[in-house]
Amino acid sequence: MTVTSIKRPVRPDDAAEAAPVALGFKGVDVVLADKLILAGVDLDVRQGEFMCLIGASGCGKTTLLRLAAGLLPPTKGEVRYLGNPISEPRRDVAVVFQDYGDALLPWRTAAGNVSLVYETMGMPASERKSRIEGVLAKVGLLDHAEKFPAQLSGGMQQRLQIARCLAQEPAVWLMDEPFGALDAMTRHALQDEIMRIVAESGTTVFFVTHDLEEAIYLGDRVVAMKPHPGRVAQTFDVKLARPRDRRLTPEQPEFLRLRRELYDFIEADH
Repeated sequence: MTVTSIKRPVRPDDAAEAAPVALGFKGVDVVLADKLILAGVDLDVRQGEFMCLIGASGCGKTTLLRLAAGLLPPTKGEVRYLGNPISEPRRDVAVVFQDYGDALLPWRTAAGNVSLVYETMGMPASERKSRIEGVLAKVGLLDHAEKFPAQLSGGMQQRLQIARCLAQEPAVWLMDEPFGALDAMTRHALQDEIMRIVAESGTTVFFVTHDLEEAIYLGDRVVAMKPHPGRVAQTFDVKLARPRDRRLTPEQPEFLRLRRELYDFIEADH
């Protein structure tokens, strides 16, 4: 799969800083079962930004996503969406989970899983068919609309989860290691697919990953966290031109420099 259709350029630093804050974490602590999970997290994710979050297991990456999704309140501090406190899940903030199998309804076809979003919105049945077909076409699943999740490969199931999120027409995507369980070829194809979709929509993305090369390839910024308790330790700006190329981008000196810096950061914690 190529990314030649991706038109999203690298944003100049001043333009990125001028963009409104989509997600804002201010002085956030989280205590769970008397354990301090996150401490003093200050982080802004700006509109249109593709931010990747890395760090050792247990540093609180998924907890940050749960806060942003409105699934967990902070113990201290505040989490805001477009300046407003987040108190519950929102339709314009979509979550893509790593466990795609558990995220899909096995008794519904691919079309039925997407339809669920429109049913929740109260959309008349007469309007749903064309909308469902359009969303499935975007992720290459139109020919598999009547198949059940168990009849789809892992990559197709993850595409279906992405399709269901697309149906929400979200302004923000929260992605928790969405490609971690997939084989390398499928993972690379879906990375390029999500970049294409984001480029076309201008969606803000907050993306958790353990894969340092994935973080560099996808991101505008990479935020590195340290554990015990989880906290933001360092931010790396990714100054790589878009569209990014699966073969050429990882060979660029800037990519190699960032990869070394990120590996040095991770190894310093071990």
